[in-house]
Amino acid sequence: MYPPVQALTLDIDALSGICGSISIACWIVVFSPQIIENFRRHSADGLSLVFIITWLLGDVFNILGAVLQGVIPTMTILAVYYTLADIVLLGQCFYYRGFTLSDALHTSDEEAIIAEEATEETPLFSQGAINARPASRPTAADADDHRRSSSFSSMKSHLTEVDATHLSPVTPLIASSKPTGDPPAMSSKSSTSAFRTFLLNTTALVLVCAAGVLGWFLSTRSAHHQYPPHHHHDTSPVSAEGSEGIHFDLWGQIFGYLCAALYLGSRIPQLLLNYRRQSTEGVSMLFFLFACVGNLTYVMSIFAYEPGCAKLEQEYGGSQCEQGEWSRQYGRYILVNTSWLIGSAGTLLLDLLIFAQFWIYRKNVK
Repeated sequence: MYPPVQALTLDIDALSGICGSISIACWIVVFSPQIIENFRRHSADGLSLVFIITWLLGDVFNILGAVLQGVIPTMTILAVYYTLADIVLLGQCFYYRGFTLSDALHTSDEEAIIAEEATEETPLFSQGAINARPASRPTAADADDHRRSSSFSSMKSHLTEVDATHLSPVTPLIASSKPTGDPPAMSSKSSTSAFRTFLLNTTALVLVCAAGVLGWFLSTRSAHHQYPPHHHHDTSPVSAEGSEGIHFDLWGQIFGYLCAALYLGSRIPQLLLNYRRQSTEGVSMLFFLFACVGNLTYVMSIFAYEPGCAKLEQEYGGSQCEQGEWSRQYGRYILVNTSWLIGSAGTLLLDLLIFAQFWIYRKNVK
């Protein structure tokens, strides 16, 4: 007979485990939307190569810091997976754009920006066209011919815009006003497309988060079957999570802070490229949405920590924490993970700026 299933309690450890599992699920699929978007468009012009390369370097230092600092094997394996996914995305960019490290604007992007910035004061000819045709001094005959041709062209264009109703002597000869703005059909189609995108992104995010919660549930249930609450294995909470179990590794911390700096710096080239293009076309919103949720839940999983002495109080009862021991263990734990907190929380804030660009440039997406 199987032993009775132990009830799962939602304590601090459970909250940390749930957030960590959701973060892992988001980071596993984070690159898939952008890779699919590039494949669908047969282009990677929306991504900044400097952004991808800097992110790749950050993941490499993440591996080194995780190994030297002695984090759990799952995080080290995930860091290796991130690096491989970065290489795939970088290879895709080189395939579609050629081997280049510059983020030069595409020709269509430059034309779109020039067309948007054109006003009544914009010159009719570019500087190249002016230089290609040298200017000559106009004569009086040229000016007279120009006035006659302009007058004739203006009268012709005005008469062609007049419909039959204006031929009546009681109807004023006024050109009918043309409707401005997008047609209702195009506006409705745009609204439908935006709603469909929102629905698909929300559904994908909910499914990935649900997979993370399910993974935590199955792993915790398996651990309860393997180590029931009344069974004490060799590793006690104090030796595993006490203050003596948390140690500083100098090179691990150095690589951790280098990783955080590279993660923070990676978003800046993408923000600048979106600003120069005045568009986020070619950039998958779901890519950054998974990154945001993954960073948010990762930060929450780090803060949701319970020192070893507090766990002993729950298991054995009584006061197991000495004066100030709880805060000392918690502070040391946060200090060890500060570089990873800075990297995740900082990139979360920068990703919010990218979401703002999605909103600002939403009308520029074809």
